[in-house]
Amino acid sequence: MPKRRQLRSFDLKKIEGFEGLIGVDEVGRGALAGPVVAGAVLVTRAFLEGRWAATKAGRVNDSKLLSAAEREALWSEFEALAAQGQIHAHYGSASVEEIEEQNILGATKLAMRRALEGIYPPSAFHRHEEPDLFSSVEERESFVPEVSCRVLVDGLPLRGFPYPHTAIVQGDAKSLCVAMASIIAKVARDRMMAELDAKHPEYGFARHKGYGTDEHRDAVARLGRSPIHREMFLRKLLAQRADPDQMDFLPGR
Repeated sequence: MPKRRQLRSFDLKKIEGFEGLIGVDEVGRGALAGPVVAGAVLVTRAFLEGRWAATKAGRVNDSKLLSAAEREALWSEFEALAAQGQIHAHYGSASVEEIEEQNILGATKLAMRRALEGIYPPSAFHRHEEPDLFSSVEERESFVPEVSCRVLVDGLPLRGFPYPHTAIVQGDAKSLCVAMASIIAKVARDRMMAELDAKHPEYGFARHKGYGTDEHRDAVARLGRSPIHREMFLRKLLAQRADPDQMDFLPGR
C-alpha cells in the first residue's frame, strides 16, 4: 500500500467518533544546543477525505526522512491550507534555560503544551455540564462544549500532561497529522538555529542544528560552551571525551 494511503488510512481510523485529530511531535530533544520545539496540527475528516490529502499527502513523511527543501515546500503548502481553514497548525518551544530547569522531558512537555495551546487550551477538553432552563443568562452565555478532538502524540504516554492524549510510538511514520506536526516543528527549529548561528557563527549551528556531529563536538572542545548550549548535555559529552568507552552521541532530529 502506498505510504500516502497508509498515513491517511491510519488517521481515518483514529478519527472515528471524533470531529478532529490533532497530531503532536517534537524536534530537538537529543540536541546539545538550542531549544526543543513541538508542532501541533489539527485535521478533520473532511480534510482527510479531501483533494489535498488524496493527491498530495504522499509527499508527507517523518521529517527526518525529508530534505530541507522538501520540508520548506510542505511548510508553504501547510500555510496555504491553514489560510483556507482546511487545517490548523501551531508550534511551541522550550528554551535552554527551561531545559536546564525542568530536564529535557519536562521541557518537551512544555513545548508540546504550548503548541497545543495555539489550537485549544487544556480546558477545552474538560467535560462541561450544559446549562439547563434554570441557569442564569451568564451561565448560558459562558458555556463552552467539550472539544471533540483526539490528540495523537508521537512517542510514549506523557505522565502529568494536561491534555488527554493517545501515544503513538513512531507516530510520525504512521499518522499523517503527526508527520505534518513533525515537519512544522523541524522547519521552525531549523530557522531558530539559523538565527542563533548568526549570533554564534563559530559553532556552525546553521549546519548541524545543535546536534552532536563531529564538527560540533570539535567546536565545543576548542571554544567551550556558548550561552545556548545545554549544560547537562555537555557534561555527558565531556565525560565521553574523557572516557572513549562510553556510548557516543549520535546526530539526531
